[in-house]
Amino acid sequence: MKKMLAVLLCVGMTVGMLSGCGKSGKQEKKDDVTTITIWHDKEDAVAEALQEELEKLEPEVHVVLEKKSDLTEALKVVGNDPKAAPDMYFFAHDKIGVYAEMGILAPITDIIPKEELNDYMDMTLEAATYKGDIYQLPIYYETLLFMYNRLYMTDEEVPKTTEELYAYMKENTQGGHYGFVEQHSTPYYAAGWIYGFGGYLINADGEPGLDCDETIQALKYHKKFVDLMPGETEYATVNTLFNEGKAHATIAGPWLIPTVKESGMDVGVAAMPIIDETGNPISPYTGVQGIQVLKYAAENKSEAVEKVLRQLMEPDIGVKLAQASGCAPANEKCYEMEEVTSDDVVMAMKETAENAVPMPNIPEMDVMWTVTGNLLTDVNMSGKDINESAKKAQKEAEQLIENMK
Repeated sequence: MKKMLAVLLCVGMTVGMLSGCGKSGKQEKKDDVTTITIWHDKEDAVAEALQEELEKLEPEVHVVLEKKSDLTEALKVVGNDPKAAPDMYFFAHDKIGVYAEMGILAPITDIIPKEELNDYMDMTLEAATYKGDIYQLPIYYETLLFMYNRLYMTDEEVPKTTEELYAYMKENTQGGHYGFVEQHSTPYYAAGWIYGFGGYLINADGEPGLDCDETIQALKYHKKFVDLMPGETEYATVNTLFNEGKAHATIAGPWLIPTVKESGMDVGVAAMPIIDETGNPISPYTGVQGIQVLKYAAENKSEAVEKVLRQLMEPDIGVKLAQASGCAPANEKCYEMEEVTSDDVVMAMKETAENAVPMPNIPEMDVMWTVTGNLLTDVNMSGKDINESAKKAQKEAEQLIENMK
């Protein structure tokens, strides 16, 4: 970990090489107005809802939302320079460990007492926690959803178990049509099958689990479903098949729903099927989106930072985001409101989230995406032996993680 930290810190010292960032984090305070700069990478609907909510802090606090397409890499470079870094950033929880190890983040509980976070779903606070400290104020979360085209699959036909899904696939995969498709060899999507078997990509201690019995069993079981899907696993291919009505059902993120609705599809969402072999549902990763505070801002703009955090703790923002973009609020109080409970997509995510797994937020997870992707390609697309491929991938992951220390 010392080697990894040293590398991250060295990168942070190359601020002068990054053009166009020099003004974003300047400590501006004019006429008792404090400016807070927040980086984000969100779609317009989400950014507009956030901006509208944070404008309520005017004139004492002026919040600037700045969209950064390269947010994660930019923070690695400028996170230690208050003249170039933002005061806060709005992003998923999975990079928290990287920035905490760099020493650029302040725990949220340095500003908001932990007991005031009791209204947040346990899963979202778990995602926000790294080495015992809560580094993110959760705002909303996303999970994958089981989606189906009602033109082909009626509500009554939605499979409740994976064996029912497999039977539907066998019956309906023909003539250029598929009963079910997914990005089967992409780790983010395959993870749901692995965790549903009790396996894992990496545990909280940074230990890979690619060759554990449960992970291997999941890969073997999943393979029979993969054999009834296209060999291509890319995002565009899978989603195009579903959007064009050539696939009856899929597992995809909520971000796909606006696109398929625009095409005229009567799309349904349902709970994940139960895996017959284990009695557990397919258990995908959850990404928790929220706001993190850089240490310099926490120490030098504490009053303004606290006002921003408290404004975003209001249930209203969760309701606005649910209405604007189908986001599932992290605040439990939002689910007392009809505007949220009447949204089928949000409520399907909430149901899925009961068994979903927060994406690991430890730095070692960066290694696992590539290694797991290669493993899935070997067993699902190249037909290689699952046991041997899993052992090879495990050794590779262990070596790469050892190199980080």
